[in-house]
Amino acid sequence: MKSLVLAEKPSVGKELAKVLGCSSGGKGYFEGKSFIVTWAMGHLVELADPSRYDPKYKSWKLEDLPMLPVRMKFRVIGKTSKQFNTIKSLMKRSDIGSLVIATDAGREGELVARLIMKLASWKGPFKRLWISSQTTEAIKHGFSTLKDGEEYDRLYAAALARAEADWIVGLNITRALSTKYDVRLSSGRVQTPTLNLIAEREKERNDFKPKPFWQIRADFGSFSGLWKGGKGGSRIFKYDEALKIKTKVAGSKGRVVSVSRKKKNIPPPYGYDLTSLQRDANSRLAFSAKKTLSVLQVLYERYKIATYPRTDSRYITEDIVPTLPKRLKSLKNTPYAVYADELLKKPVKPGKRFVNNAKVTDHHAIIPTGEVILPERLSAEERKLMNLIMERFIAVLSPPAVKEYSKAVIEVNGQRFYQGSVRVLEKGWLESGTGGGEDEDEDYCPGTGVIPDEGTELLVKSVDVREETTTPPARYTEGTLLGAMENPSGYLKNSSLKDSLSRGGIGTPATRADIIEKIIKNDYVTRRERELSPTPRGLELLSLVPEELKQVDLTAQWEMQLHDIAEGKENPVSFLRDIREKTKEFVTDIKNSTQKYTPLQKDGKKCPLCSRPMALSKDKRGHKIYVCHTLSCGYTESGGDHSGSPRPGKREKAMNRRLISQYSDKSKSTATFADLIKEAERRRT
Repeated sequence: MKSLVLAEKPSVGKELAKVLGCSSGGKGYFEGKSFIVTWAMGHLVELADPSRYDPKYKSWKLEDLPMLPVRMKFRVIGKTSKQFNTIKSLMKRSDIGSLVIATDAGREGELVARLIMKLASWKGPFKRLWISSQTTEAIKHGFSTLKDGEEYDRLYAAALARAEADWIVGLNITRALSTKYDVRLSSGRVQTPTLNLIAEREKERNDFKPKPFWQIRADFGSFSGLWKGGKGGSRIFKYDEALKIKTKVAGSKGRVVSVSRKKKNIPPPYGYDLTSLQRDANSRLAFSAKKTLSVLQVLYERYKIATYPRTDSRYITEDIVPTLPKRLKSLKNTPYAVYADELLKKPVKPGKRFVNNAKVTDHHAIIPTGEVILPERLSAEERKLMNLIMERFIAVLSPPAVKEYSKAVIEVNGQRFYQGSVRVLEKGWLESGTGGGEDEDEDYCPGTGVIPDEGTELLVKSVDVREETTTPPARYTEGTLLGAMENPSGYLKNSSLKDSLSRGGIGTPATRADIIEKIIKNDYVTRRERELSPTPRGLELLSLVPEELKQVDLTAQWEMQLHDIAEGKENPVSFLRDIREKTKEFVTDIKNSTQKYTPLQKDGKKCPLCSRPMALSKDKRGHKIYVCHTLSCGYTESGGDHSGSPRPGKREKAMNRRLISQYSDKSKSTATFADLIKEAERRRT
């Protein structure tokens, strides 16, 4: 009997087939002596549309809400149904005795496989391939240590609960808002609180009132010192006070009352998980979160030089440690070879800051796989991202840096001035040029010049009073937004939740990039260079959404529950029951709301039918289109970026016919040659 291997993508299926010796086959699969390898194309099965439960749901009506099916239905996605049928027919072959799930080793990958198995009615035994890299060695090892499929039932339960929760909350709230206010709106349990984070930051900026303050620096000849008050602050918010201090110390003699010097070990940064890599790539390379994940997926699948992308761990397990020398040697053709060679001169023994079994769940940190890296084969973007991964890999295996912090306190007529300096004694992990470790001493006060000895008397040669202005909080970049989504404890309204939501971020590492892209695509957020800010349309949505759905508290708690389902600590039935109850509340709140919808976007293109604002969007092919905000109107027209003349879509053609019909005198003023032939034939008969 043969085993059927189900991969997630054709490219992965091809690699698995090569390793497993499957060289023959047909359309949609490869076959060998012991295995048949086939593949999905991402999701082949999805939750059914509302109309599959009741024909009345084909129309969006507020009175039909909420839609809360007792049991969720699924359907095969039409455009990939041929591949589903191929997989289904393979499952029914008499020589297939078992199945190996080889989809991505994570929550979504598990859902992809299990839903195919469900709709194809697979009843046989199944195993799970769980690997963190796509190298031949990793694949062979993975197949020699296949896991029992049932071990991942809880992961499947969490994935299914997440999908059903998104359907229940997203479709109900989207339809309720859209029909209540007759405007195209989209809301969801993750995207709405994410949008609200951006909007609240923008409100903080708009409400911010800049205040002037002054700082005083005294020049002692060989160095300068910064004034600090009794509480350690250097800002003075009254100019008269700053002038008094200046008058008091100008031209006076001071004395060095203390000098302190201390050495400090600066530990290397933690390894990369997906979120921290996306944040660094955004700040250092200007990559969007989506681009980082896309490029990383290529490094993982095509080149096999980076480990599994969608990880939430920054650590490795002890069994990975013996493989580290090989992974370092794989950098021999890169600019990091010199640092790798230096590390290889001694046994590679990373500490608990990088090796921690307890902090690795599904996958370890993102590191090189051990396959030889050939930078010349990579695109510019691939090379830049791989450089970040190699830098961090070198850093986490390197010894701490050692710095010496020096600080002098100079007292002048009762006023204190501070001067500090820092000196690198041992570069350690800083040698490779990477960033991200813990650094400067919290008491460190930068200055210029050489630190004097204690007891030295000094003359104040001049005093500089410099005016500065407080600045508003910075807008979110994708990097800082990812950080807020990963750890939203500082944004919780309910402070009692902070301790309990240890792993309850907004979304997951695998979904956050898509969430950000979705709110940008829906015209709720605009991305200018690296800054994210809400659009008028985004603010309109937030003015109508129930308050609880906007806040991170509820979504973070739901994410924590999903994590607990995967660990067997939470019952998915009770979780979904809570989701349904909360959705009922939200729909009732929207129905009873007295909030009025007032478009904030006053300018821009107007709909030719209803005169309401139109939004610039994109169709399925990526072409620009204008879409009327009004749900009952539904008018769309091309945005004019097609090659050649803009081609109107179906709705635009229909609307054009409707306008012609409405305003035409119905008389036929022109005729084509075909019309004339038809008329002549009619007269003959």
